Amino acid sequence: MTTNQLVEEIKNKKSFLCIGLDVDLNKIPEHLLKEEDPIFAFNKAIIDATHHLCVAYKPNTAFYEAYGLKGWKALGKTINYLNENHPEIFTIADAKRGDIGNTSTMYAKAFFEDLAFDSVTVAPYMGKDSVEPFLAFENKHTILLALTSNQGAFDFQTKTIEGKEVYKQVLETSKTWTNSENLMYVVGATKAEYLADIRNIIPNSFLLVPGVGAQGGNLQDVCKYGMNDSVGLLINSSRGIIYASKETDFAQAAAQKSEELQKEMAEILNAASL
Repeated sequence: MTTNQLVEEIKNKKSFLCIGLDVDLNKIPEHLLKEEDPIFAFNKAIIDATHHLCVAYKPNTAFYEAYGLKGWKALGKTINYLNENHPEIFTIADAKRGDIGNTSTMYAKAFFEDLAFDSVTVAPYMGKDSVEPFLAFENKHTILLALTSNQGAFDFQTKTIEGKEVYKQVLETSKTWTNSENLMYVVGATKAEYLADIRNIIPNSFLLVPGVGAQGGNLQDVCKYGMNDSVGLLINSSRGIIYASKETDFAQAAAQKSEELQKEMAEILNAASL
């Protein structure tokens, strides 16, 4: 999917909502555990109930890898279901990969070719040769961890080295890499006060923003400082949507939570004439 196609989908749906499909078998409704593939059954129900309200889905691969082969198969079935039934949806493999060049190439092939995701999250710590193999894939996007929403982000990301915070050095350096136009960036909603500085460095890039909802991030603040002329935001909510209910009405409850966010987003977009 191209960036322009993603922008059009945002405008069509009046939504920049991304739903995280982080499936924990200890949290899904008990009746689904009787299904042959409870992970996929849960995901399919969530997708069927919410696809018209969001523009992206983001499975965190750890929640599938934890269940071994059956989890990986469920991830494959989920992405195939999305690509076959909702090809307009932007898909994100939240895998946080990144390694030396030939290894990164294989990671990229796994997510872009085999599983056919539109994007994958990548850690920048090992530098250019660990990221550029992902950037080499046409119409695929690499979402670089820039400033995350967890408490430990302050351990390194905001530390100052030679007068500049590490996350700013990551942003500026990444712009020099081959095919950097294929980059997007993770910026946590709980770090909304940093967004103005981030936009000064990468004014046109898409930001994937986790942390709205269960983690306490504020949508209005994120949009105030992070939105650009092409919207430029994907706001992720996971637990607050998919675990809104543990009863048989879980999919409807997820849709209700999604609609609440979508309506708020529509108001923001209308106010910005987008």
